Amino acid sequence: MRIFVTGATGWIGSAVIPELLGAGHQVLGLARSDAGAVSVAGLGADVLRGDLHDLDRLHAGAAASDGVVHLGYDHDFSRMEAAARTDLAAINAIGAALEGTDRPLVVASGVLGLASGRPATEQDVPDPHAHPRVAGVQAALSFAARGVRASSVRFAPTVHGPGDHGFVAILVGIAREKGVSGYIGDGGNRWPAVHRLDAASLVRLAVADAPAGTAVHAVAEEGVPTRAIAEAIGRGLDLPAVSIPADRAGDHFGWMARFFGADAPVSSAATRRLFGWRPGQPGLIADLDAGYYFKP
Repeated sequence: MRIFVTGATGWIGSAVIPELLGAGHQVLGLARSDAGAVSVAGLGADVLRGDLHDLDRLHAGAAASDGVVHLGYDHDFSRMEAAARTDLAAINAIGAALEGTDRPLVVASGVLGLASGRPATEQDVPDPHAHPRVAGVQAALSFAARGVRASSVRFAPTVHGPGDHGFVAILVGIAREKGVSGYIGDGGNRWPAVHRLDAASLVRLAVADAPAGTAVHAVAEEGVPTRAIAEAIGRGLDLPAVSIPADRAGDHFGWMARFFGADAPVSSAATRRLFGWRPGQPGLIADLDAGYYFKP
């Protein structure tokens, strides 16, 4: 199949392209800059110049393809509402191009906030008020009733691996700045995690076989205790791991306190049964102990 990928130059997208190519697919990657176009071409994909605001270009890219993986998103927390509106318009443009074709549309989503007091499952439905991005995901899944094999891949908040600049890298930076590697309270709250390459393999499986209207979980580890994460960061930086009282977490972690203080275990049991997906890459603590998160 020829698969159109948005977010092709991103952290996950740049791993998805080789995964799809390795499975025998052709890939058309969206790139908004000259440097991005070079990067996408370097991975072996064809290039479509444009961005998520170019609705006609998105429609044309989807119409000329046998399926779409929509990973592009503006993650600037200061522009959340605007980013969600852009995402919704992009998904509607892509979905309209695929309507009535039974072609796959795989969109990215997240797992945080799906459940409280228990591991979240693929059957849990996100609260539409929890994050403005939910509207786009709901719109994508609604195309299942309009002849599109639409599905959502919900990613763990930590998609780790060499080159990661996400939440874990931010925690490393905070530890360097503060001189201690902190966790909140007793550090028993849990973070789900997945290696970038395992996440990419699941996207490939969803393109091939995800039933219309389903959500699957790109989660390899149901919940890594945040104290274990802080201790691994401490080992890597030769800093003590210390408890930060909850009432001081905001001062210590800044905006990260909201995320690092959450207890958000997530199951991927149904996803594994559906696809036979077996994550085989290193876990989060092993990745931290490998040392590359601490290189200058």
